[in-house]
Amino acid sequence: MQLAQLNIAKARYSLDAPEISDFVDNLDNVNAIAESCDGFVWRLKDEAGNATNIKVFDDPDLLINMSVWTSPQALKDFMFKTLHRDFMRRKNEWFYPPEQNTYVLWWIEDGHIPTIDEAIERLTLLREQGESPEAFSFKSSSFSIRSP
Repeated sequence: MQLAQLNIAKARYSLDAPEISDFVDNLDNVNAIAESCDGFVWRLKDEAGNATNIKVFDDPDLLINMSVWTSPQALKDFMFKTLHRDFMRRKNEWFYPPEQNTYVLWWIEDGHIPTIDEAIERLTLLREQGESPEAFSFKSSSFSIRSP
């Protein structure tokens, strides 16, 4: 089993605004770091090499990030032990504080590439029903530490 993740964030600014340029200017670098990490399997990207032009929930300011990892630890290592950590610390500069869950984790079969619709279903499940084996967060150690 592999771990899929979806993360969404509502940008405070258009992507060409100077206030968010540090984020935009480093997308390629952070994505390259992710792809070079042990445990990285796949990430959602468009023709530009990132997912900033992929729109969800009919909101043009909502950005999406989706990837697959071999384990929760591999994802955590990328998130908290690379340059990505520095950008997470600055997220409130660029994105509105969430009113509800903005990320979800779920287990997939090896080799499966999740769709955006599948990911949104998992996020909706987490928002509506809370933590479960089908949709969970890092807060739920009983689901996120080991695969089924």
